[in-house]
Amino acid sequence: MKKPIVALVGRPNVGKSTLFNRLSGGRSAIVADRPGVTRDRLYRDVEWDGRTFTLVDTGGLFLEDEQFHEHVEEQVSIAIEDADVIVFVVDAQAGVTVEDKQVAQLLLKSKKKIILAANKVDNFESQDVYDLYQLGLGDPLPISSLHGLNIDELLDQIISLLPEMETQEEETGIRVAVVGRPNVGKSSLINALLKEKRVIVSDVPGTTRDAIDTKFSIEDRAYTLVDTAGIRRRSRVERGVEYYGVRRALRAIDRADVVLLVLNAEEGIVEQDKKIAGYIEESGKGVIIILNKWDLVADIKNRRHYFENLVREQLSFLSYAPIHYISALTGEGLGKIMPLVDAVHVEQNKMISTGNLNSWLSETLFLNPPPSGKGGLKVFYVTQVAVRPPVFVFFVNNTKLVHFSYKRYLENQLREAYGFEGTPVRLKFKARRRRDQ
Repeated sequence: MKKPIVALVGRPNVGKSTLFNRLSGGRSAIVADRPGVTRDRLYRDVEWDGRTFTLVDTGGLFLEDEQFHEHVEEQVSIAIEDADVIVFVVDAQAGVTVEDKQVAQLLLKSKKKIILAANKVDNFESQDVYDLYQLGLGDPLPISSLHGLNIDELLDQIISLLPEMETQEEETGIRVAVVGRPNVGKSSLINALLKEKRVIVSDVPGTTRDAIDTKFSIEDRAYTLVDTAGIRRRSRVERGVEYYGVRRALRAIDRADVVLLVLNAEEGIVEQDKKIAGYIEESGKGVIIILNKWDLVADIKNRRHYFENLVREQLSFLSYAPIHYISALTGEGLGKIMPLVDAVHVEQNKMISTGNLNSWLSETLFLNPPPSGKGGLKVFYVTQVAVRPPVFVFFVNNTKLVHFSYKRYLENQLREAYGFEGTPVRLKFKARRRRDQ
């Protein structure tokens, strides 16, 4: 189910980024980082009072730098268009500015639900915010993002304005997104899997400009295949239909259980392949790397080892993903794709009991103990708290003592013991004092 979107909007230097960090990291808020469509917007999933929404931080409007002015406005417009609720952040100490009035007019035209957040109010009794009523956006909510004042109240207001939970027909089966650069054979792959032409196949890049869902089943196992527009480098994406096709493709990844990352075996791995792969990994999705057009690669027997090393080197952050070689044209390797999807789906939903995990942890710490002595790291116990992707919380004496190399060691040992092929795992560390016996 699609999460509601809450966008933070305002001119520069009103404290939006500080508020973004405060809202997403506040008390009782469960946060999962994930990047936005561009570097100009940052997205984080936030849970508050039993509701989950996606918080979006945007660039400040009305930048003095003309070079980026138009681009930032474009990105903010997209955030406003996508948002269910908008938090308009103003500087209460500076009062109402001409830019604030312009933003207010823009937001009123959007017809969206708006919260007026009067930031930088450090003393609720002495700070006057009544001047903000002239913006025509209702009662201003005084807050201090720096000191965390009234943040709970702001979160409560956001939750109260979120749309009601949609009653959708329960989806069954595994949702599989097929993504990749243009013209790598995504539509041909789907047609071959379905054994019928459900989507248009063309040699012209960009033929598929929308996400097309196709439900089907194999031996009573249900699936939904999502074909998407090819994802190009941002500099090559023009405004209009193709631009929004890329956005829908990234959303398809967000909605998927398992992603098939299709690469062109003739061309190897290019920079855009890495960026798409990075988005998949950061989104926490199961992933299978598909090397298509394998029939066009000369000396296939000896080249397989070369491609295996190439993928592992260039996409090292997806070292857990299975690699599968196919030809959508000849049908080679197609029969093994859906069994691989089933296997990855099982792995990403795997839950390990706390007792089992702590037996593993004792052995792992014995084989390679963390740096000890005075001020050294102590790992007390571990528990799994989520699936899709699997999330493990390690309770330690001091989170600052967890070196990235030891975290990598723990993840490698975890995978060696329990598998988790095709799915990322998240290791989190929480400080806890060891109780005296």
